[in-house]
Amino acid sequence: MSELLTLGISHKTAPVELRERFALTDTAATEFLRELGEEPAIREAVAISTCNRTEITVVVGDPVAAESELLGWLARRAGIRPTELGKVVYAPRNCDAARQLFRVTSGLESMIVGEVEVQGQVKRAYETALAAGTTGPLTNRLFTAALQTGKRVRSETKISEGHASVSSVAVGLAEEKLGDLADRHVVIIGAGETSELTARALSERGVTTMFVTNRHADRAQSLAEKFGGQVAPFDRLPDHLDDADIVVSQTGSPHPIIHQEELQQVMRRRGGRELVFIDIAVPRDIDAACTEIPGVTLYDVDDLQAVVRRTTQVRELEARRAEDIVEDEIERFAEWLGSRAVLPTVAALRQHGTEIVEQVLAENEGKWEDASPADLARVEALARTVMNRLLHEPTLRLKATDPNRSHGRLSMVRELFGMDEGDAVDVPATEHGAEVRSLRRG
Repeated sequence: MSELLTLGISHKTAPVELRERFALTDTAATEFLRELGEEPAIREAVAISTCNRTEITVVVGDPVAAESELLGWLARRAGIRPTELGKVVYAPRNCDAARQLFRVTSGLESMIVGEVEVQGQVKRAYETALAAGTTGPLTNRLFTAALQTGKRVRSETKISEGHASVSSVAVGLAEEKLGDLADRHVVIIGAGETSELTARALSERGVTTMFVTNRHADRAQSLAEKFGGQVAPFDRLPDHLDDADIVVSQTGSPHPIIHQEELQQVMRRRGGRELVFIDIAVPRDIDAACTEIPGVTLYDVDDLQAVVRRTTQVRELEARRAEDIVEDEIERFAEWLGSRAVLPTVAALRQHGTEIVEQVLAENEGKWEDASPADLARVEALARTVMNRLLHEPTLRLKATDPNRSHGRLSMVRELFGMDEGDAVDVPATEHGAEVRSLRRG
């Protein structure tokens, strides 16, 4: 049988200095998924990595062994012992894993509850896995249902209305520190979705002097044109820091792009004039040691979380309505998951019965000297009717099994009828069933 397993770490379980060790760029995520695709135990895999979380969802036959293997991989990546990592990692399975994803996609697990960016991040993670060839019937259904859940939450509740995104909270921090931003010089490092939202929030506060820098000049140019800003070549970033009042950074770099030594030189040229950095990236773009430099104020994503706690409130009614929608969609997914788990065993049970009928008929072939072909046909029909009626009630009860109890009941059926785990019959992917296959390419 196949089971869902999610291994994750988030802003709720670990600080940014630990989360950044697990962050995956698009390229790293693709490579990681392809590595998982070569593992016999991993049948399907999708990896989500944002500034607030890294979650790996897999389809496996043995979730205990898979959890240990993935935990070891994450520990090696972070350079810590698996026992230490076990304190901050969560590992829900099956419907609990689906519930976690549905909540993430709906914005209920976000640093700012109801944020809109996360649904797009989940969608891109799923598309990355599709491109890498590591999805399958179960993850396809799971992520389609999760995205539908997020859409329902946003269309049927007001959970996202009046609630700031990470970007607007970041700009609010700068405004709190420096006052009116209209005459301030701003440098935005990075040209992704979060950077665009940051630029929009700055523009709404009257900022007109805006420089966008990115390693890909065409993306920087496109973003700058949207908000009347200018493109700053990435290799000339230190020059633009001389005049900046605010620097907002959100890139996919695996290492800091601004270090203490070079920033000290910038601050000497500035004569100590105050400079505010808002680092939204995970891993962080700004070396944490920069906070030791006089005149430098540095906020990271955990600082944003503190602001959120202080300034943002979600309407309890809207949050409860969103929770209800998630549970409604989980119930639908659980029904599908339960039927998907049951059908291969039901098919194997009936195949087992058919084989017994055919074996008994073969053993008695030639013992019916006086029987006509019509008599033999009636005997065979009678044997098959007995088998079908005997299995009819067990089949109905198996299909009606509570998804939370199906695994134990199916195991008992296989044990009672002498069927091994591998005897389950593949069922073609349909609305109620899905073929179980390995990701290994052969």
